[in-house]
Amino acid sequence: MAFDTHAAANPLAPEWLAVPGDANALHPGLWSRTVERRDGELVVGGVSAAELAARYGTPVYIVDEVDARERVTEVRSALVGAFERVGGSAKVYYAGKAFLSIEVARWMSEAGLNIDVCSGGELAVAVAAGVAPERLGFHGNNKSLAEIDRAVSLGIGAIIIDSVQEIERVAEAAVRHGRVQSVRLRVNSGVHAHTHAFLATAHEDQKFGIGLAAAADAVARIRSHASLNFLGLHCHIGSQIFGADGFAESAARLLAVHTELLADGPVPELNLGGGFGIAYTSADDPTPIEELAETIAQTVAAGCAELGIPLPVVAFEPGRAIIGRAGLTLYTAGTTKDVPVAFQDDGETAIRRYVSVDGGMSDNARLALYGADYSVRIAGRQSVAPPELVRIAGKHCESGDIVVDADYLPGDVAPGDLLAVPATGAYCWSLASNYNHVGRPAVIAVRDGASRVIVRGETEHDLLMRDAAYEGADA
Repeated sequence: MAFDTHAAANPLAPEWLAVPGDANALHPGLWSRTVERRDGELVVGGVSAAELAARYGTPVYIVDEVDARERVTEVRSALVGAFERVGGSAKVYYAGKAFLSIEVARWMSEAGLNIDVCSGGELAVAVAAGVAPERLGFHGNNKSLAEIDRAVSLGIGAIIIDSVQEIERVAEAAVRHGRVQSVRLRVNSGVHAHTHAFLATAHEDQKFGIGLAAAADAVARIRSHASLNFLGLHCHIGSQIFGADGFAESAARLLAVHTELLADGPVPELNLGGGFGIAYTSADDPTPIEELAETIAQTVAAGCAELGIPLPVVAFEPGRAIIGRAGLTLYTAGTTKDVPVAFQDDGETAIRRYVSVDGGMSDNARLALYGADYSVRIAGRQSVAPPELVRIAGKHCESGDIVVDADYLPGDVAPGDLLAVPATGAYCWSLASNYNHVGRPAVIAVRDGASRVIVRGETEHDLLMRDAAYEGADA
């Protein structure tokens, strides 16, 4: 017997997914600020989805410039203001790994943010954007000697030391270039946070940083080099975090070691990393950045007062919280397929509708990598058809090539429909690949009714030109 998906929630749907009263409605917590429907059609930055698809093709990444610029200002103001109110100061870096292009780097710099990079390529983008090297931080657990040398030669603001071996490498590069290089030491606080939950342990088993117990010896080695200037400890506890409890626990652990290090020299900064979460589905309820900032500032101030130490400059590295909701991806539906799926032992089935689109895991790898949930809406029209449970599948030759695992769309969704997936500004373009020799999509910025390319899409010619056996390739 087949379940009537129009009468109630489809039993194949996850528990958190409610049947919408209107499958055309745009949940306000998921979309960028300028997104709306006009005459049934989705419009972003004053430009219709149909116009964007016609001009640039699909799939295509769209970035709402107004949303990104407003959000970076709000994030910076929240963090800086919260620490000013407790008598301290905050330094804010944009985590470039979320999404970095020359244009976006300029937006961040113009808003007063520093920028974090974690590879030679990201460093090159930030420098090409005209960001002053002293406003950059360089992360990475295995920076090459060439990357370290270039960063030091440019006068980069800080290198985040990730291992004991790296201390000597950075010190030698600083001597070679006649510089005193500022560094932070990445440590593991033993706090793991994700969404609303966190776990505090004594040890961490991961590739980044060193244990807190080894921090004092590592800092002593840093301080033994006249070519290095120790700024402070750095810790990153996770990603997509809701709530401040994990940050508070990690800060308390870091401050204890920070206090010990003060006995042998200055420790002007404390970097608490990033990881502030955003909403990807209607069930997500991220903590507002203003609330997070106030709680963390109060916690750090109280901890310093209890330990009898001055407030350090507290640094943060938000990325997703700034650029995530500013982005959306447009796709065109190619095929639909109703698949009966058993959901009870007696063989009762329900229908899962697969809607295949012209992109997939090559432009959004997060579901395949992390099981990340996303939402979807028809962008080119509205419909009065009742909601139907759908799974948005990609075009790649992988059964795990899914863009949206579960959402409700109008039941008349059909080939040719233009679909929009919100909150794809972070970790989608930056994780994109050429799997199955599919070109990475363009990134289009929209603002005040106008659109422009900020990252060119790849063509088949671009892919072939990298193949040395291609007759048209450069020698």
